[in-house]
Amino acid sequence: MNAATHKLLIVDDSNVIRNKIERDIQAGHLSGLQVIGKAKDGRDALDLFRRHQPDFVTMDLTMPNMDGLSCIRNMIAINSNINILVVSALADEHSGLLALQYGARGFLQKPFSDYELLQAVKEMMAQPIVQ
Repeated sequence: MNAATHKLLIVDDSNVIRNKIERDIQAGHLSGLQVIGKAKDGRDALDLFRRHQPDFVTMDLTMPNMDGLSCIRNMIAINSNINILVVSALADEHSGLLALQYGARGFLQKPFSDYELLQAVKEMMAQPIVQ
């Protein structure tokens, strides 16, 4: 990743989790990564996604109005090069595999430590961004 600022969208129905991810990203001093928005459901996420065109997304799977799997499919249809990290309490392998099949690039299970989140985000950031 170069020194340019890359944009991150945080999507989770829990305000606590959205804020934790943002704090961890800021405290982790991930150079070149800026949180450009936080969404409480898939519908809000798609609106922010269209407006801000982020490079990276953290995505919960179980949310009201539009679940994470549907949101991933919609985001990939808009930009197939988006890097999405699923952050979910769903422990079943099926949901994780579906998310990856739909285009997510990684999976982090809740609850997670600050270190686990930062490592997962760094791995996501290491993947190429195709413009």
